[in-house]
Amino acid sequence: QVQLVESGGGLVQAGGSLRLSCAASGGTFSSLNMGWFRQAPGKEREFVARVTWSAYSTYYTDYADSVKGRFTISRDNSKNTVYLQMNSLKPEDTAVYYCAADPRGGFGRLEYTYWGQGTQVTVSS
Repeated sequence: QVQLVESGGGLVQAGGSLRLSCAASGGTFSSLNMGWFRQAPGKEREFVARVTWSAYSTYYTDYADSVKGRFTISRDNSKNTVYLQMNSLKPEDTAVYYCAADPRGGFGRLEYTYWGQGTQVTVSS
């Protein structure tokens, strides 16, 4: 059983930056694809970014078009932690951000078995 705990959310002005962290425990972190999703009020939970696992220290990353060039996902296997660096934030980035994990996690929320509790990100205009 994998437990995920997000942190780093908060209130920021448009154009600002935040860095989200997700600490994992209870599993083999290095063998997990890690994803970030977000859910705004009244909307479906949507894919934001993903970083794959790798046996050779070469990880692949994917991003939603809406965040490409502004957000960066990374992982530190020595700390069992995945990060989401968010720059040039916009009011439409306001949402609860969730960390997710699964050995085969892709772009859909149904592809992930383990989820964190979420952290609120609010971007003011």
